[in-house]
Amino acid sequence: MNTLLNIDKKEQLFGFLIERTAKKMKQAFAKELLTNEAGITVDQWVILNILNEDNGISQFEIAKKAYKDAPTVTRIIDLLESKSFIERKAAKNDRRRFEIHLRHEGKNVVKKILPLAKAFRRRCYEGLSDRELKSLEKTMNTIFENLNLS
Repeated sequence: MNTLLNIDKKEQLFGFLIERTAKKMKQAFAKELLTNEAGITVDQWVILNILNEDNGISQFEIAKKAYKDAPTVTRIIDLLESKSFIERKAAKNDRRRFEIHLRHEGKNVVKKILPLAKAFRRRCYEGLSDRELKSLEKTMNTIFENLNLS
């Protein structure tokens, strides 16, 4: 019985550690964006970064890549559009569907924030060896895939 109790405590601890770390990273990066007067939130950055890597995709595709629900992505896209960072264009083959494109202003924001994001990640992973980072990646991907199976 003791072994089951210890496993249960470990499972709770790991879930807590993952959640705590994810929240802390988001809060710290939000502070980084604020300190550098980026003028956007972490969630807005996620969308801009996705478009930087795959410009001209649909809101549905953005939501899928960002792991966010459609209404949340719509709100973020509305905000980014109001800041003139992105624009919606009717798809050539389906005028009911919109493609989201980075505008010049959005590309400038990405150019400013991308080096900050890279430096932030390097600070987060400081002190971890390549082996430890590979192990962490494998572990997190395994957990992610286990969730896809449910």
